[in-house]
Amino acid sequence: MRIRAAASAELPLLQDIERAAGEPFRTLGMAAIADDDPLPLDVMESYRCAGRAWVAVDAADRPVAYLLADTVDGSAHIEQVSVHPGAARRGVGRALIEHLAASAREQGLAALTLTTFTEVPWNAPYYTRLGFRPLTESDPALTEGLRAISRAESAHGLSVWPRVCMRREVEGSAP
Repeated sequence: MRIRAAASAELPLLQDIERAAGEPFRTLGMAAIADDDPLPLDVMESYRCAGRAWVAVDAADRPVAYLLADTVDGSAHIEQVSVHPGAARRGVGRALIEHLAASAREQGLAALTLTTFTEVPWNAPYYTRLGFRPLTESDPALTEGLRAISRAESAHGLSVWPRVCMRREVEGSAP
């Protein structure tokens, strides 16, 4: 598997990957998540132009997963990571996250952060296995930027299901 920058022409395919990756949420009674529209193409293009959109590709150089990242309060924040179900359980998501960790290290960023569902097996429990830790309300690592992201997600209706902010230190960076 190879990871590279996303190409503009691939952005509609990335939306398809996100839709497919959302389907398993139906089995958990989270149809609203499965039905949620992917990010608009212009927003995805802004990530791509900023060098913050990567794809994992198959042997034919066709994307099977992608990751979009922001910088939030000195950390690389995973805005979206989606793996097509046909490529799931093969380390593709982990590889994208490790790619982001290497990029964050090169940029001198201290950590990776994300927000996710606590009770979805391929969300918080998965990220815990990858070295992320949940941030409690009193944790100083729960920055104002992460709080703002959580508020925006809540306004979007995601707080219907339990969510958490998580953080993983970048190896070679100060905690």
